Amino acid sequence: MSSINQSSTSCYPPQAFLYFIDSMSGAQFTLFSHKGGPNGWKVAIVLEELGLTYDTKFLDFQSGEHKAEPHTKYNPNGRIPTLIDHKNGDFVLWESNAIITYLVDTYDKEHKISAADTKDKYLQLQWLFFQASGQGPYFGQFMWFNRMHPEKIPSAIERYANETKRVLGVLEAVLSKQEWLVGNKFSVADISFIPWNDIAIEYILGESFDFAKEYPSVAAWHAKLGERATVKKIRADKKVAMAA
Repeated sequence: MSSINQSSTSCYPPQAFLYFIDSMSGAQFTLFSHKGGPNGWKVAIVLEELGLTYDTKFLDFQSGEHKAEPHTKYNPNGRIPTLIDHKNGDFVLWESNAIITYLVDTYDKEHKISAADTKDKYLQLQWLFFQASGQGPYFGQFMWFNRMHPEKIPSAIERYANETKRVLGVLEAVLSKQEWLVGNKFSVADISFIPWNDIAIEYILGESFDFAKEYPSVAAWHAKLGERATVKKIRADKKVAMAA
């Protein structure tokens, strides 16, 4: 359902950029994202699950495109993802889990991937908040200090390694007792954890880390999520984007 634009928009002046957005391929949504950033990809999985059409614009972080106009006209925080719903008055929303909540509240009336019961809706929000406040920041900081920071700071690496494992431990404690995070069904609560777990397995935890041994329930859940056609498609799209 997606159209991926591999090129940067920085060569366009703001007026041309705005026209470009308004006259795109006819997709319902424009998704501003980053090739390697996990948060844009989880929104893409939700859009795919709901069969919604979207055009992805990858911003060039090295040139600071995400922190400059015209993107900051849409997202004053200068981060990704940012979503524009062209069929709802060009409604603009940022923060990935706010976007996900909007998408299911607006376009998942049959609750295919979202909670229907009132209590389950709050449990769904609980997990989306936990993903945004726990998994994302701690996994991201571990990634930064372990692999990207210009100097090694052992105390920082140790702190965020322990926090990463703590978050996985929370998931393990729950998933050892139930198949899915909310309402005995696959939902956006589960989807929200996929991209950062992918990065943790591939880059953060290291080759010596035995995911299936340390966190067997989380590993089994993550493998099951990876069997979904939408997740396979988005992982393939990410590989194409990263290679371009």
